[in-house]
Amino acid sequence: MRIKLDENMPLALQGILHDMGHDVDTATAEGLAGKPDEMVRRFANAAGRFLITQDLDFSDIRFLAPGTHPGILLVRLHDPGRSALLQRVAAVFRTEPVDSWSGCLVVLSDLRLRIRHPT
Repeated sequence: MRIKLDENMPLALQGILHDMGHDVDTATAEGLAGKPDEMVRRFANAAGRFLITQDLDFSDIRFLAPGTHPGILLVRLHDPGRSALLQRVAAVFRTEPVDSWSGCLVVLSDLRLRIRHPT
């Protein structure tokens, strides 16, 4: 899977996902840190990258309907510390069929995983 990590995700996640066989780029490495969300979204879309973020601006399906982007994983943990983020995202990538999430909006919380597929 081709992935873009938003600036609010730990950079260590890049190595973890890369070791799982994913092609991972970061918004920070691309000079997108501090840039508007729309710009991050455009870069991820143009590169065909699945975006992993904690930013609620990427949750509005009226503007980002499933199927209109390569896919978004919105991480919403109760305690979004670095360690918790790394553990939860890595666990989901190890146990779920993430390659089937193309074009989906996926919301990951402490106990749940919700997937909105393209219609």
